[in-house]
Amino acid sequence: MTLATADWVVLAGYLCVVLGIGIYFSRRNTSTEEYFVGGRRFRGWVIGLSLVGTSISSITFLAYPADAFKTDWLRYLPNLALLPAMLVAAFVFLPYFRRGNMTSAYEFLEQRYGPSIRVYGAVAFLVAQVVRLAMILWLLSLLIQQVTDLSPATAIVLGGLFVGLYTVIGGIDAVIWTDVLQTVVLLLGGLLCLWVILDALPGGLGQIFDQAGKAGKFALAPWEDGAPGETSWSLSLSEKTATMMLLIGLTNWLTEYSSNQNTVQRYCASQSTAEARKGLWVYLFTALPIWAFYMFLGTALWVFFQVYPDVQAGAILSGEARAETLMPYFITNYLPAGVAGLVIAAALAAAMSSLDSSINSVTTVSVVDLYRRHFNPGQDDRHYLKVAWGIAVAVTGLMIAGALWLNQADTKTLQDTSTILVSLLGGGMLGLYLLGFFSNKGDARAAWCGIACTLVFTGWTILTNKGMLPEALSAPFDLYYTGLIGNLLMFVVGYLAASALGGKSGDTEELPTR
Repeated sequence: MTLATADWVVLAGYLCVVLGIGIYFSRRNTSTEEYFVGGRRFRGWVIGLSLVGTSISSITFLAYPADAFKTDWLRYLPNLALLPAMLVAAFVFLPYFRRGNMTSAYEFLEQRYGPSIRVYGAVAFLVAQVVRLAMILWLLSLLIQQVTDLSPATAIVLGGLFVGLYTVIGGIDAVIWTDVLQTVVLLLGGLLCLWVILDALPGGLGQIFDQAGKAGKFALAPWEDGAPGETSWSLSLSEKTATMMLLIGLTNWLTEYSSNQNTVQRYCASQSTAEARKGLWVYLFTALPIWAFYMFLGTALWVFFQVYPDVQAGAILSGEARAETLMPYFITNYLPAGVAGLVIAAALAAAMSSLDSSINSVTTVSVVDLYRRHFNPGQDDRHYLKVAWGIAVAVTGLMIAGALWLNQADTKTLQDTSTILVSLLGGGMLGLYLLGFFSNKGDARAAWCGIACTLVFTGWTILTNKGMLPEALSAPFDLYYTGLIGNLLMFVVGYLAASALGGKSGDTEELPTR
């Protein structure tokens, strides 16, 4: 379907507003303090909504509905672990990062262990973020292709260049305020999709709950013969049980709020600790319903296409077409003029709100933790600001190159792929931070012992995933659990090494007491 004029007007208006925000805030960027943390003046509600925009990416808008459409709600379970993780983040993690005018999450690692561990943390983050950027941009390109009939390469390049433009010139101010706008547009776009589905179904909302419920589409645990299986809530390293999915979620969320620069940078950009904590509560009570809503949207689409069979929907269910094409196909073929434009704007918002945050955070870490700290210290602030602009441009190029590669890769649903990549690239960061937060024992030597064991373990799982090991030497667990086991290994080995080698934090006296 060709988009109507009204759709293009809506899309153009949205893109102009986003670009205008970037241009407006470019005038403020006269220092790295402004470019990286916005002068540390943001209120809690702004921080909270920007966190929502950052975490609710194309993986939410495209992959969540696709996953619920093909399967059930099992992969929503990890999100429920956000509540306990947020409590730990608000009262344990956050105070560490609010002291001393920190800009980077990895400054803490140098205070606690020494400069070499800070470099490790920064590099692990940079690698994981470049992978994430490529994945989200590739998802964005699927929608651009569906709407415009551009080639995959052209869609990837144009999408990447637009996001890179307003992020490079606008800094963290543009990132945070566009994230707030994009969160609102994202939610509105999803609601419009659901409205069209409900209007078309003879039984409305009740039909969705009835038909999908009987088919087990709302299941939070694996079903067998129409009922939860006996092992649904068991502890297992070989199956995706509900219990294990919750543990994965807890691990991922604790990692996100203890060591992820995207999040810690928001802590540092807040007016005060109280405002930063308020931002976490805004995020918690906004993100969980939005994630659930987009899973529900996928379930609703399953009911819709049961009532109105469609060749493309059937191809997605059978695995002949990529699941992530579901939303772009529905938007361009079933939404009325004007509404389609706004929903496409929402899909663009979902991607851009994550891409801009990651580009800015990668730039911040590259300058603060590596370039200014090790490669070229002692320069004036204007020099580092220019370097930041250059790095942001380079990161945009890497993002585009990665998305072009991913377009040629053979993947399952992106939700599966994303979870596995987070596990493989986590680098044991949560275990490293927890050892630093809860113990003063150990120095860089103990930390490197834990890191070495974690890297060996991660390498083993990667070789297993690639089928490069004989069966007897392959990892006997699902790769979903790599991050969970790796972080536990990091903490245990680091603690035991600290006990054996002695030594403790070189900056213990400045650590906050509880």
